[in-house]
Parts: sequence; structure tokens; C-alpha cells
Amino acid sequence: MRTFGFPEFLFILEAAKWTLALSAIAFVGGAILGLVIALMRVSDNAVARGVSRTFIQIFQGTPLLLQLFLIFFGAPVLGLDINPWVAAGVALVLNSAAFLAEIWRGCIEAIPRGQWEAAEALNLGYVDRMRDVVLPQAFKIALPPTVGYLVQIIKGTSLAAIIGFTEVTRAGQIINNATFQPLPVFTTVAAIYFVICWPLSLLAARMERKRARALAR
Repeated sequence: MRTFGFPEFLFILEAAKWTLALSAIAFVGGAILGLVIALMRVSDNAVARGVSRTFIQIFQGTPLLLQLFLIFFGAPVLGLDINPWVAAGVALVLNSAAFLAEIWRGCIEAIPRGQWEAAEALNLGYVDRMRDVVLPQAFKIALPPTVGYLVQIIKGTSLAAIIGFTEVTRAGQIINNATFQPLPVFTTVAAIYFVICWPLSLLAARMERKRARALAR
């Protein structure tokens, strides 16, 4: 029987690059789609608001694990050939978009109403109003919670192990099955997640404190 040693540690550590890659896909894709959904939520169009609200309720109201299962096992039923990379990426993008959309909607609506009215008084259209007046201010408010949510995305990638995607958690499972030493194996997995997530948590907290001091002045 194999024992947990340096080669096994390197195998788990190397899988961290796939955790980071999947996190980047989820964050970038979720950010783009989330911004669209957030803008739909605050638009004057009732249909757009209804569609965006339904999207958010579906993906916030169901577990990410279930979403992974439905995409990975449901796609072949529909005749679509899908691999764990694609399934994990799609599920995490959709899930992240729902949460980021709500974070950013709150930040957009936090902009004082006077700013909206001033933009309307200048006869700015919806796109110009958002691009030049509202979104630049909302971005400053949204930055700390967005960085904080990135930590949740990174930790959420661990669920992709269920469908066979080899990231840190899945690599840990493989090594544990070979060594039957769960304590050192999963301690290593936990340590890798901690090293990745802790600096981001500190950054988010620092941004939040900096913004609080700015508002107190």
C-alpha cells in the first residue's frame, strides 16, 4: 500500500491549477452574465425584470451540486456530448451569475436617487446613464463584496469533484483511495484552499474597512 509522501503532495498541489482555472472561468463568465442580469433587474422593462428575477430565483434557490448533476447527466439525455470541464464551467458560471447579479443590483440601487435624477435631467439615455453616472459609482461599492464572493466561487469548485473533474478535492480523493490516509491527505487539501482563499478574504475585509472609513469622513 502506498503511503502519503512528497509525490502525492505534488499531485494534489498540481491539481490546484485546475481549481484556479475553473474559478477564473466561473468568475469571468459569471461577472459578464451577472452584469447583464443585474442591469435587467433595474431596467424599466417589466419583461426584463421578470426574466432576470426568475433566473436568480432558480439558481439561488437550488443547490450548486444539483445544478452540476442536471447539466452533466442531463445533457446526454438531450443528445449533447459534454465533459466534466464543460459541465462544471457552465454550472459555476450560471450559479455565480445569479449571486453576482444580486450583489451588483444592490450596489446599483445604493446610488443616491439624486444621481439618477441628475442624469435624467441631462437627458442621458439608459445606456449613457448607466455607463457614465451609475456604474462607476456602483463599482466602488461592489468591489469588496465581489472579492469576498470570489472566495465562495473557489470553494464551490470542490463540488466539481462529484462529476469527475480533477481539481484539488478530486485529487485528494484519488490519493486517499490509494493511500488510505485521509488525515494527511485532506489536511493538505484544506491547507491548499486556505492558502488560496485567505489572502482574498483579507483583501475583501481591507477594502470594506477602507470604504467604511471613507464614508465616515
